[in-house]
Amino acid sequence: MKSAARIALVYALVSALATAANIGTQAVSMWVYSGAYAVALSVLAGTAMGFPIKYVLEKKHVFAFKADNLGHDARLFILYGFMGVFTTAIFWGIEFAFHRLFGTDGMRYLGGALGLTVGSYIKYHLDKRFVFKQEWV
Repeated sequence: MKSAARIALVYALVSALATAANIGTQAVSMWVYSGAYAVALSVLAGTAMGFPIKYVLEKKHVFAFKADNLGHDARLFILYGFMGVFTTAIFWGIEFAFHRLFGTDGMRYLGGALGLTVGSYIKYHLDKRFVFKQEWV
């Protein structure tokens, strides 16, 4: 059984890694393309990068969950994604609000990091209850 403090630490590290991948991908995306819809495309690219990283690392290191087979893992991934729709809306809402309010990439990235933090906290509880159901979690 893992202690709550250890779970929180590992979850925070996984979230920080996924956040860095997300925000880094956004920055690279903006560097590569700065035309129409660049911000929206960068947010989408960042989400696409961070999401599978977070799933794999959380499944293994936070929840110590092993899928029965590839089909079971695919169903878990879909359910994990479904839980992420709500929390992604929170993340995007905060990031776009910072972009609208402050108008700079730096503040948008700060809003993105803040939104990911809030969303990750909520998502942990959703995943614990609905996706990676185990007695000790």
